[in-house]
Amino acid sequence: MAVRSLSLTAFRSYETVRVEVGPDPVVLTGPNGAGKTNLLEALSYLSPGRGLRGARLADLARRGDTRPWAVSARIETRDGPIQVGTGADPESVNERRVVRIDGEGARGPAALAEVFSMIWLTPAMDGLFRESSSGRRRFFDRLVFAHDPLHARRFNAYERAMRERARLLKEGRRDPAWLSALEETMAETGIAVAAARRDLADRLIPVLQDGINPFPAADLALDGTLENWIGEMPAVDAEQRFREALEASRPRDAETGGAATGPHKTDLAVVHRPSGMEAELCSTGQQKSLVIALLLAAAKLESRRRPPVLLFDDVVAHLDDDHRTALFSTVLELGLQAWMTGTDDDLFRALDGRAQNFRIADGKAVARDTA
Repeated sequence: MAVRSLSLTAFRSYETVRVEVGPDPVVLTGPNGAGKTNLLEALSYLSPGRGLRGARLADLARRGDTRPWAVSARIETRDGPIQVGTGADPESVNERRVVRIDGEGARGPAALAEVFSMIWLTPAMDGLFRESSSGRRRFFDRLVFAHDPLHARRFNAYERAMRERARLLKEGRRDPAWLSALEETMAETGIAVAAARRDLADRLIPVLQDGINPFPAADLALDGTLENWIGEMPAVDAEQRFREALEASRPRDAETGGAATGPHKTDLAVVHRPSGMEAELCSTGQQKSLVIALLLAAAKLESRRRPPVLLFDDVVAHLDDDHRTALFSTVLELGLQAWMTGTDDDLFRALDGRAQNFRIADGKAVARDTA
Protein backbone atom coordinates (compact mmCIF):
# COMPACT_ATOMS: atom_id res chain seq x y z
CA MET A 1 0.00 0.00 0.00
CA ALA A 2 1.58 3.27 -1.10
CA VAL A 3 0.97 6.74 -2.47
CA ARG A 4 1.96 6.73 -6.15
CA SER A 5 1.19 10.34 -7.06
CA LEU A 6 0.41 13.47 -5.06
CA SER A 7 -1.05 16.69 -6.46
CA LEU A 8 -1.55 20.01 -4.66
CA THR A 9 -3.42 23.12 -5.77
CA ALA A 10 -3.28 26.43 -3.88
CA PHE A 11 -2.11 24.61 -0.75
CA ARG A 12 0.15 26.52 1.65
CA SER A 13 3.27 27.59 -0.28
CA TYR A 14 2.36 25.65 -3.43
CA GLU A 15 0.56 27.15 -6.39
CA THR A 16 0.47 23.73 -7.99
CA VAL A 17 2.76 20.72 -7.76
CA ARG A 18 2.64 17.05 -8.69
CA VAL A 19 4.95 14.35 -7.34
CA GLU A 20 5.13 10.89 -8.91
CA VAL A 21 6.72 8.17 -6.77
CA GLY A 22 7.12 4.43 -6.48
CA PRO A 23 6.34 2.27 -3.44
CA ASP A 24 9.75 2.81 -1.78
CA PRO A 25 10.55 5.36 0.95
CA VAL A 26 10.47 9.01 -0.16
CA VAL A 27 13.05 11.54 1.06
CA LEU A 28 12.33 15.28 0.80
CA THR A 29 15.28 17.60 1.46
CA GLY A 30 15.75 21.34 1.21
CA PRO A 31 16.37 24.43 3.32
CA ASN A 32 14.12 25.48 6.19
CA GLY A 33 10.96 27.12 4.88
CA ALA A 34 11.18 25.44 1.48
CA GLY A 35 7.85 23.63 1.90
CA LYS A 36 8.87 20.11 2.93
CA THR A 37 6.47 19.96 5.87
CA ASN A 38 3.73 21.45 3.69
CA LEU A 39 3.92 18.39 1.43
CA LEU A 40 3.64 16.03 4.38
CA GLU A 41 0.79 18.09 5.78
CA ALA A 42 -1.03 17.81 2.47
CA LEU A 43 -0.61 14.04 2.60
CA SER A 44 -1.92 13.97 6.17
CA TYR A 45 -5.22 15.47 4.99
CA LEU A 46 -5.83 12.28 3.06
CA SER A 47 -6.84 10.83 6.42
CA PRO A 48 -9.43 11.88 9.04
CA GLY A 49 -8.75 14.79 11.35
CA ARG A 50 -6.99 18.13 11.16
CA GLY A 51 -3.68 17.02 9.70
CA LEU A 52 -0.27 16.77 11.27
CA ARG A 53 -0.24 20.44 12.32
CA GLY A 54 -3.81 20.58 13.61
CA ALA A 55 -4.35 23.71 11.53
CA ARG A 56 -7.58 25.53 10.76
CA LEU A 57 -8.82 24.69 7.27
CA ALA A 58 -8.81 28.39 6.34
CA ASP A 59 -5.06 28.53 7.05
CA LEU A 60 -4.28 25.88 4.41
CA ALA A 61 -5.07 28.16 1.47
CA ARG A 62 -2.16 29.67 -0.42
CA ARG A 63 -1.86 33.33 0.50
CA GLY A 64 -3.25 35.60 -2.20
CA ASP A 65 -4.76 32.71 -4.17
CA THR A 66 -8.52 32.85 -4.69
CA ARG A 67 -8.85 29.18 -5.63
CA PRO A 68 -9.99 26.66 -3.00
CA TRP A 69 -7.09 24.51 -1.84
CA ALA A 70 -7.11 20.89 -2.96
CA VAL A 71 -5.06 17.73 -2.42
CA SER A 72 -5.40 14.53 -4.42
CA ALA A 73 -3.46 11.30 -4.68
CA ARG A 74 -3.42 7.97 -6.42
CA ILE A 75 -3.13 5.21 -3.84
CA GLU A 76 -1.93 1.72 -4.74
CA THR A 77 -3.75 -0.84 -2.62
CA ARG A 78 -3.94 -4.62 -2.63
CA ASP A 79 -7.26 -4.30 -4.45
CA GLY A 80 -5.87 -1.98 -7.11
CA PRO A 81 -5.40 1.80 -7.49
CA ILE A 82 -7.75 4.28 -5.84
CA GLN A 83 -7.96 8.02 -6.50
CA VAL A 84 -8.67 10.09 -3.40
CA GLY A 85 -8.97 13.82 -2.93
CA THR A 86 -9.95 16.46 -0.44
CA GLY A 87 -10.14 20.23 -0.36
CA ALA A 88 -11.99 23.31 0.76
CA ASP A 89 -15.68 23.28 0.00
CA PRO A 90 -16.25 26.28 -2.31
CA GLU A 91 -19.97 26.26 -1.49
CA SER A 92 -19.53 26.48 2.29
CA VAL A 93 -19.30 29.73 4.23
CA ASN A 94 -17.88 27.83 7.19
CA GLU A 95 -14.67 25.82 7.40
CA ARG A 96 -15.52 22.54 5.77
CA ARG A 97 -13.71 20.16 3.51
CA VAL A 98 -15.09 17.77 0.96
CA VAL A 99 -13.77 14.30 0.17
CA ARG A 100 -13.95 12.33 -3.06
CA ILE A 101 -12.99 8.69 -3.58
CA ASP A 102 -12.70 7.46 -7.16
CA GLY A 103 -14.64 10.52 -8.29
CA GLU A 104 -17.57 9.99 -5.94
CA GLY A 105 -18.41 12.23 -3.00
CA ALA A 106 -17.76 10.61 0.39
CA ARG A 107 -19.51 11.10 3.72
CA GLY A 108 -16.81 13.21 5.29
CA PRO A 109 -13.11 12.69 6.05
CA ALA A 110 -13.78 9.58 8.17
CA ALA A 111 -14.30 7.67 4.92
CA LEU A 112 -10.60 8.13 4.12
CA ALA A 113 -9.62 5.80 6.97
CA GLU A 114 -11.52 3.06 5.20
CA VAL A 115 -9.35 3.44 2.09
CA PHE A 116 -5.88 3.38 3.58
CA SER A 117 -4.09 4.28 6.79
CA MET A 118 -1.44 6.81 7.72
CA ILE A 119 0.64 7.43 10.86
CA TRP A 120 2.96 10.36 11.47
CA LEU A 121 5.58 11.82 13.76
CA THR A 122 6.48 15.50 14.01
CA PRO A 123 8.85 17.50 16.25
CA ALA A 124 5.82 18.80 18.17
CA MET A 125 5.13 15.26 19.36
CA ASP A 126 8.40 15.13 21.31
CA GLY A 127 6.41 16.41 24.29
CA LEU A 128 3.69 13.76 23.98
CA PHE A 129 4.23 12.41 27.49
CA ARG A 130 4.68 15.80 29.17
CA GLU A 131 1.55 17.51 27.87
CA SER A 132 -2.19 16.99 28.22
CA SER A 133 -3.94 13.66 27.81
CA SER A 134 -5.74 14.91 24.68
CA GLY A 135 -2.54 14.76 22.61
CA ARG A 136 -1.80 11.19 23.72
CA ARG A 137 -5.38 10.21 23.04
CA ARG A 138 -5.23 11.64 19.49
CA PHE A 139 -1.91 9.89 18.88
CA PHE A 140 -3.28 6.53 19.97
CA ASP A 141 -6.53 7.00 18.06
CA ARG A 142 -4.51 7.50 14.88
CA LEU A 143 -2.86 4.14 15.52
CA VAL A 144 -6.37 2.70 15.96
CA PHE A 145 -7.42 4.17 12.58
CA ALA A 146 -4.73 1.98 11.00
CA HIS A 147 -6.05 -1.06 12.88
CA ASP A 148 -9.81 -0.45 12.61
CA PRO A 149 -10.94 1.70 9.66
CA LEU A 150 -14.39 2.34 11.19
CA HIS A 151 -12.93 3.84 14.37
CA ALA A 152 -12.93 7.40 13.00
CA ARG A 153 -16.58 7.22 11.96
CA ARG A 154 -17.63 5.89 15.38
CA PHE A 155 -15.66 8.51 17.30
CA ASN A 156 -17.06 11.32 15.14
CA ALA A 157 -20.59 10.07 15.81
CA TYR A 158 -19.85 9.97 19.54
CA GLU A 159 -18.52 13.53 19.58
CA ARG A 160 -21.47 14.87 17.57
CA ALA A 161 -23.93 13.33 20.02
CA MET A 162 -21.91 14.60 22.99
CA ARG A 163 -21.82 18.16 21.63
CA GLU A 164 -25.58 18.16 20.94
CA ARG A 165 -26.30 16.79 24.42
CA ALA A 166 -24.06 19.44 26.00
CA ARG A 167 -25.87 22.17 24.04
CA LEU A 168 -29.29 20.99 25.18
CA LEU A 169 -28.19 20.75 28.80
CA LYS A 170 -26.60 24.21 28.71
CA GLU A 171 -29.77 25.73 27.25
CA GLY A 172 -31.84 24.06 29.95
CA ARG A 173 -33.78 21.98 27.45
CA ARG A 174 -34.12 18.79 29.48
CA ASP A 175 -36.41 16.84 27.13
CA PRO A 176 -35.92 13.29 28.51
CA ALA A 177 -36.68 11.54 25.21
CA TRP A 178 -34.26 13.71 23.22
CA LEU A 179 -31.50 13.39 25.80
CA SER A 180 -32.04 9.64 26.08
CA ALA A 181 -31.71 9.25 22.30
CA LEU A 182 -28.42 11.15 22.30
CA GLU A 183 -27.16 9.17 25.28
CA GLU A 184 -28.10 5.95 23.49
CA THR A 185 -25.89 7.00 20.57
CA MET A 186 -23.09 7.99 22.95
CA ALA A 187 -23.32 4.64 24.73
CA GLU A 188 -23.25 2.55 21.55
CA THR A 189 -20.48 4.47 19.80
CA GLY A 190 -18.53 5.23 22.97
CA ILE A 191 -18.26 1.57 23.96
CA ALA A 192 -17.32 0.67 20.36
CA VAL A 193 -14.55 3.31 20.45
CA ALA A 194 -13.26 1.99 23.77
CA ALA A 195 -13.40 -1.61 22.51
CA ALA A 196 -11.36 -0.76 19.40
CA ARG A 197 -8.74 0.98 21.54
CA ARG A 198 -8.55 -1.92 23.94
CA ASP A 199 -8.28 -4.43 21.09
CA LEU A 200 -5.31 -2.57 19.59
CA ALA A 201 -3.67 -2.15 22.99
CA ASP A 202 -3.96 -5.88 23.70
CA ARG A 203 -2.35 -6.70 20.35
CA LEU A 204 0.29 -4.00 20.64
CA ILE A 205 1.53 -4.87 24.13
CA PRO A 206 3.54 -8.01 23.18
CA VAL A 207 5.11 -6.23 20.19
CA LEU A 208 6.11 -3.30 22.41
CA GLN A 209 7.48 -5.56 25.11
CA ASP A 210 9.80 -7.21 22.59
CA GLY A 211 11.09 -3.81 21.48
CA ILE A 212 12.76 -2.86 18.19
CA ASN A 213 16.41 -2.46 19.14
CA PRO A 214 17.82 0.11 19.90
CA PHE A 215 14.39 1.66 20.51
CA PRO A 216 13.27 0.63 24.00
CA ALA A 217 10.80 -2.03 24.97
CA ALA A 218 7.76 -0.56 26.70
CA ASP A 219 4.64 -1.39 28.66
CA LEU A 220 1.35 0.21 27.65
CA ALA A 221 -2.00 0.61 29.35
CA LEU A 222 -5.18 2.57 28.67
CA ASP A 223 -6.36 4.67 31.59
CA GLY A 224 -10.06 4.98 30.84
CA THR A 225 -13.31 4.12 32.61
CA LEU A 226 -14.96 2.59 29.56
CA GLU A 227 -11.87 0.60 28.61
CA ASN A 228 -11.82 -0.83 32.14
CA TRP A 229 -15.51 -1.74 31.99
CA ILE A 230 -14.97 -3.69 28.78
CA GLY A 231 -12.39 -5.78 30.58
CA GLU A 232 -14.83 -6.51 33.40
CA MET A 233 -18.13 -7.22 31.63
CA PRO A 234 -19.76 -7.93 28.25
CA ALA A 235 -20.06 -4.94 25.90
CA VAL A 236 -23.86 -4.88 26.20
CA ASP A 237 -23.58 -4.50 29.97
CA ALA A 238 -20.94 -1.79 29.57
CA GLU A 239 -23.31 0.11 27.25
CA GLN A 240 -26.09 -0.05 29.82
CA ARG A 241 -23.77 1.12 32.58
CA PHE A 242 -22.60 4.02 30.44
CA ARG A 243 -26.19 5.04 29.63
CA GLU A 244 -27.00 5.07 33.33
CA ALA A 245 -23.88 7.10 34.13
CA LEU A 246 -24.77 9.69 31.47
CA GLU A 247 -28.33 10.04 32.77
CA ALA A 248 -27.10 10.43 36.34
CA SER A 249 -24.54 13.08 35.37
CA ARG A 250 -26.95 15.40 33.53
CA PRO A 251 -27.07 18.05 36.31
CA ARG A 252 -23.28 18.15 36.63
CA ASP A 253 -22.73 18.10 32.86
CA ALA A 254 -25.16 21.01 32.46
CA GLU A 255 -22.77 23.10 34.56
CA THR A 256 -19.43 21.83 33.27
CA GLY A 257 -20.23 20.98 29.65
CA GLY A 258 -19.28 17.78 27.84
CA ALA A 259 -19.71 14.58 29.82
CA ALA A 260 -18.12 13.48 33.06
CA THR A 261 -17.39 9.99 31.72
CA GLY A 262 -16.60 8.71 28.25
CA PRO A 263 -13.90 7.79 25.75
CA HIS A 264 -12.98 11.48 25.47
CA LYS A 265 -11.45 11.17 28.96
CA THR A 266 -9.12 8.23 28.27
CA ASP A 267 -5.37 8.61 28.70
CA LEU A 268 -2.43 6.54 27.49
CA ALA A 269 0.03 5.26 30.10
CA VAL A 270 3.46 4.11 28.90
CA VAL A 271 6.39 2.76 30.90
CA HIS A 272 10.03 2.66 29.73
CA ARG A 273 10.58 -1.07 30.27
CA PRO A 274 14.41 -1.11 30.72
CA SER A 275 14.24 1.42 33.59
CA GLY A 276 10.72 0.71 34.84
CA MET A 277 10.07 4.46 34.73
CA GLU A 278 6.83 6.13 33.65
CA ALA A 279 7.23 7.87 30.32
CA GLU A 280 6.46 11.33 31.72
CA LEU A 281 9.42 10.99 34.12
CA CYS A 282 11.89 9.86 31.46
CA SER A 283 14.50 12.07 29.83
CA THR A 284 13.69 13.92 26.62
CA GLY A 285 15.74 11.42 24.61
CA GLN A 286 14.00 8.45 26.20
CA GLN A 287 10.59 9.98 25.54
CA LYS A 288 11.45 10.57 21.90
CA SER A 289 12.60 6.95 21.55
CA LEU A 290 9.39 5.72 23.21
CA VAL A 291 7.18 7.62 20.77
CA ILE A 292 9.07 6.15 17.81
CA ALA A 293 8.93 2.69 19.43
CA LEU A 294 5.13 3.00 19.68
CA LEU A 295 4.78 4.02 16.05
CA LEU A 296 7.11 1.28 14.77
CA ALA A 297 5.37 -1.36 16.89
CA ALA A 298 2.00 -0.35 15.43
CA ALA A 299 3.46 -0.34 11.90
CA LYS A 300 4.97 -3.79 12.48
CA LEU A 301 1.66 -5.11 13.81
CA GLU A 302 -0.26 -3.86 10.77
CA SER A 303 2.40 -4.40 8.08
CA ARG A 304 1.01 -7.70 6.80
CA ARG A 305 -2.65 -6.85 7.28
CA ARG A 306 -3.24 -3.17 6.49
CA PRO A 307 0.16 -1.50 5.94
CA PRO A 308 0.16 2.18 6.90
CA VAL A 309 1.95 4.98 5.07
CA LEU A 310 4.40 6.64 7.49
CA LEU A 311 5.19 10.36 7.66
CA PHE A 312 8.37 11.45 9.50
CA ASP A 313 8.73 15.22 9.59
CA ASP A 314 12.26 16.26 10.58
CA VAL A 315 12.61 13.19 12.79
CA VAL A 316 15.94 11.70 11.67
CA ALA A 317 17.93 14.87 12.39
CA HIS A 318 17.43 14.31 16.11
CA LEU A 319 18.53 10.65 16.14
CA ASP A 320 22.04 9.26 16.56
CA ASP A 321 23.50 6.95 13.92
CA ASP A 322 22.31 3.73 15.60
CA HIS A 323 18.70 4.88 16.01
CA ARG A 324 18.61 6.42 12.53
CA THR A 325 19.91 3.20 10.96
CA ALA A 326 17.40 1.14 12.95
CA LEU A 327 14.54 3.39 11.81
CA PHE A 328 15.51 3.04 8.15
CA SER A 329 16.09 -0.71 8.47
CA THR A 330 12.70 -1.30 10.11
CA VAL A 331 10.86 0.66 7.40
CA LEU A 332 12.66 -1.30 4.67
CA GLU A 333 12.21 -4.68 6.35
CA LEU A 334 8.49 -4.10 6.78
CA GLY A 335 8.17 -2.98 3.17
CA LEU A 336 6.41 0.25 4.12
CA GLN A 337 6.36 3.54 2.27
CA ALA A 338 7.68 6.30 4.52
CA TRP A 339 7.86 9.99 3.57
CA MET A 340 10.73 11.70 5.42
CA THR A 341 11.94 15.29 5.50
CA GLY A 342 15.24 16.88 6.46
CA THR A 343 17.61 19.71 5.61
CA ASP A 344 20.77 17.58 5.37
CA ASP A 345 21.11 15.06 2.54
CA ASP A 346 23.87 13.22 4.43
CA LEU A 347 21.37 12.06 7.06
CA PHE A 348 19.77 9.83 4.44
CA ARG A 349 22.91 8.33 2.88
CA ALA A 350 22.04 4.91 4.30
CA LEU A 351 19.00 4.94 2.01
CA ASP A 352 20.97 5.58 -1.20
CA GLY A 353 19.58 3.34 -3.91
CA ARG A 354 16.66 2.29 -1.72
CA ALA A 355 14.66 5.53 -1.55
CA GLN A 356 13.35 8.19 -3.91
CA ASN A 357 14.93 11.58 -3.28
CA PHE A 358 13.43 14.99 -4.06
CA ARG A 359 14.83 18.47 -3.63
CA ILE A 360 12.19 20.93 -2.41
CA ALA A 361 12.63 24.60 -3.31
CA ASP A 362 10.69 27.49 -4.86
CA GLY A 363 7.38 25.67 -4.71
CA LYS A 364 8.70 22.69 -6.68
CA ALA A 365 9.67 19.09 -5.95
CA VAL A 366 12.49 17.96 -8.26
CA ALA A 367 13.62 14.33 -8.31
CA ARG A 368 17.34 14.03 -7.57
CA ASP A 369 18.06 12.00 -10.68
CA THR A 370 16.63 14.80 -12.83
CA ALA A 371 18.05 17.73 -10.84
